[in-house]
Amino acid sequence: MHRKPMVAGNWKMNKTIYETRDLLKEIKPLVEGVEDVTVVVCPPFVGLAIAKRELEGSQIHIGAQNMHWEASGAFTGEVSAGMLEGLAEYVIIGHSERRALFGETNETVNKKVLAAFAHGLKAIMCVGETLAENQAEKTTEVVTRQVREGLQSVTNDQAKGLTIAYEPVWAIGTGLAATPEGANDVHKKVIRPILRDLFGKDLGDGMLILYGGSVNDKNARELFGQSDIDGGLIGGASLKAASFAAIVEVAR
Repeated sequence: MHRKPMVAGNWKMNKTIYETRDLLKEIKPLVEGVEDVTVVVCPPFVGLAIAKRELEGSQIHIGAQNMHWEASGAFTGEVSAGMLEGLAEYVIIGHSERRALFGETNETVNKKVLAAFAHGLKAIMCVGETLAENQAEKTTEVVTRQVREGLQSVTNDQAKGLTIAYEPVWAIGTGLAATPEGANDVHKKVIRPILRDLFGKDLGDGMLILYGGSVNDKNARELFGQSDIDGGLIGGASLKAASFAAIVEVAR
């Protein structure tokens, strides 16, 4: 089954609104006319409005990096799904940095996924094991639990707006990427069968599974050449227009 690849840039806590404007001005002409790859940029919350203005009429999609599951209330510093409507099309949920640094659990990830779908947002749900879990050969156990618990109560109709990103925690920002074959095994033998089980073969086979973790323009070709790696969630390399565009070109 053909799956249109996606390259999504997670800018993390980088770029002011002015730097956001300037980076997007650089990226736009480099990926202009790319129709066979879904290109997504995910700036910090403060950059979403200027990103929407800069990308008006562009084929580049906008994503947020996080959101709260409640619609409103006394949650100082948080942003709800409703607040993202009109600014972002996608939202990253459950990134390992959110899990490790801010106490997110499979339960809160699930609440966010459901809230995102309720507000018409498309969720990029992240899963992945730590170095200790990997070395203890618990990758399958950990990733299976994260996927199943994160997607609890998600309907088939909602799942059409779902992308999974497998990001082994030990590979994020370390320069250590999983081997292409190792990453593909997790996609093909762990995540894909769960998606088929939850949503049926046709939908499960059609859903995107991205790889994230020290992806760059040097290793992207080998990673994206694997059967079940459908693109990447890109960190540091998405902060440089030329590198990001080169990764998009590889995905083509």
